[in-house]
Amino acid sequence: MANALKMRRQEGWTKAVSLGPDFDKYRIMRMSSSLAGTYVFDEVGSPEGDGIIRFSQLLDGERQAPQAFGNQINSGTFNAHPFIAPDESYLIWDGRRQEGYGGSDIYISFKQEDGRWGDAINMGSDINTDGWDAAASVTPDGKFMLFHRLNEHGNANIFWVSATIIDRLRDAN
Repeated sequence: MANALKMRRQEGWTKAVSLGPDFDKYRIMRMSSSLAGTYVFDEVGSPEGDGIIRFSQLLDGERQAPQAFGNQINSGTFNAHPFIAPDESYLIWDGRRQEGYGGSDIYISFKQEDGRWGDAINMGSDINTDGWDAAASVTPDGKFMLFHRLNEHGNANIFWVSATIIDRLRDAN
């Protein structure tokens, strides 16, 4: 089964269930889901650094075909590792952009009142370095953001910070 989903239940993990034919053409690397059932995912990219982040909503009980986010999310290269907030109020991902600090930076976009996604905001030097900073997610209680940074040996070191950085960035923009 190419793209499948397992869910954690009180009694354990479910059997793998296909995401359906609309997902078969994508080589999904990471997927996250909102409480409303919106899936957000990336694709295994090419050496040229492409990387498109897509979403699929659940509308009236029907899974919609994946769509690419707009340029506010899918600009630059190596766009990957999306994390959508449970309430869909923000999206975090990493990528390489001209204004970045290093090999890959972590960005955030906030959903606007009209439902559109705001411009990408680099999460700044408190998070990003001249190295490869990536794969951020927020703990289920909303208190911490975890991410990884590659070290000089190519191994990932895990970091965590207070998730209040998200509120600070939202308030500043």
